[in-house]
Amino acid sequence: MNRLATAFRNLRRNGAFLLMVLPGAAWFILFCYLPMPGAIFAFKEFRVDLGGGFFGAIFRSEWVGFKNFEFLFKAHDAYIITRNTVLYNLVFIVLGLVCSVAMALLLFQLTQKRLAKLYQTAMFMPYFLSWVIVSYFTFSFLSVDKGVVNQLLGTLGVQPIDWYSDPKYWPYILVFMNLWKGVGYSSVIYLAAIAGIDKTYYEAAMIDGASKWQQTLRITLPLIRPMMIILTILAVGGIFRANFGLFFQIPRDSGALFPVTNVIDTYVYRSLKVLGDFGMSTAAGLYQSVVGLILVLTTNKIVKKINEEQALF
Repeated sequence: MNRLATAFRNLRRNGAFLLMVLPGAAWFILFCYLPMPGAIFAFKEFRVDLGGGFFGAIFRSEWVGFKNFEFLFKAHDAYIITRNTVLYNLVFIVLGLVCSVAMALLLFQLTQKRLAKLYQTAMFMPYFLSWVIVSYFTFSFLSVDKGVVNQLLGTLGVQPIDWYSDPKYWPYILVFMNLWKGVGYSSVIYLAAIAGIDKTYYEAAMIDGASKWQQTLRITLPLIRPMMIILTILAVGGIFRANFGLFFQIPRDSGALFPVTNVIDTYVYRSLKVLGDFGMSTAAGLYQSVVGLILVLTTNKIVKKINEEQALF
């Protein structure tokens, strides 16, 4: 009874905070935890024509073990899609971290707050644009006959480039587009962390004659390092997941660009359009989730060994 009374007392005391958490918790329960039993599709040859409704068909479908996983591991392009997925994500993590922190530091140094808000809003806007809209923007720049870039090259006497048929430019284009869309959002997080640093540190440093660069190196970067580590650990967990919109919409599904734009997610999607097998897509998603979980736990363990206080958990 005492425990129950204590639980109710804590509930009443923290009611406002629990109410604030409720929307996020409901989103996770509905879209992350409730669909988890669907992982059973990865180990079955699902056939909807077996009768008994949707759930009856699931239980009557034949168990196939790890056969659905063979689709991914024995794929003809297995090496290419794995290489593209991992290398692109590594570049996104490193450059995203460097550019976001650099942008947050520059914004923090702006003394005119209205100008800082204007820059911050301008950088934040691309995050809210869908990849479909961004793909049309990109096409207006890279179109062979009417693209802005080719028109500028024409004024300089350079032959127009068929951007959507030449793979060599696309690693740079995709990295640039990912940074353009995401750096503003990430820099706001770091800017909030910098704004939370006690101002007395900077005042003491200025009294000692420290320059802005020295204040950044000795105060700002060390104090936002826990935030940088946590966001990097979370990003490492998604290293086997590619941004489908970026790799499918921006290259406009051009077959000539597949050697540098085909990743695990786009490969699975294109394969499913042909085969229509739910088990294979579930197996691919489960594989990516398990590898992501292992990577997060491994990275967190490494960070914990170096500095226990900066680990995620």
